[in-house]
Amino acid sequence: MHNSPKNNVPKVGILMGSDSDFDIMKEAALVLDEFAVPYEVSVISAHRTPKELEQYASGAADRGLKVLIAGAGAAAHLPGVTAALTLLPVIGVPIYSKKLSGQDSLYSIVQMPAGIPVATVGIDNARNAALLAIQMLAIGDETLMEALGEFRKRLADAARQKNRKIQEKLNAIS
Repeated sequence: MHNSPKNNVPKVGILMGSDSDFDIMKEAALVLDEFAVPYEVSVISAHRTPKELEQYASGAADRGLKVLIAGAGAAAHLPGVTAALTLLPVIGVPIYSKKLSGQDSLYSIVQMPAGIPVATVGIDNARNAALLAIQMLAIGDETLMEALGEFRKRLADAARQKNRKIQEKLNAIS
């Protein structure tokens, strides 16, 4: 996992409300690394550092960012507030919490008011958030679209291999 190379402007911003979200959100960074998509990572709280969030989100497009991924737990306001402060697409990652198993986070993110959408992935699924960001970027990037196609082929091949193994096991017991 790395931040963007010096000569490569970040295209994706990964935000988390607390450093305790890092173990989940690093998965987004690992996927972006796999596809060689430059990114930046920041801890900014919608509640504790709202002015910093406003500066970050409102200036994101001017810095070259194209998509933001925001992970948050509990009340999970970070993705929604971020979306309210930028015209860039925002993907929310609900973070698991002990009290309500992440359902509070999921509902907080997915129930945005009309006019301020936040794309939302499953609880703790920062990998899918990164893949969705890559799909958005690939619309205007043929090389990235080809890489996505190869990734999907590898997924399909792995699923077929699992099926073959199960079929072999079934044949061995019959």
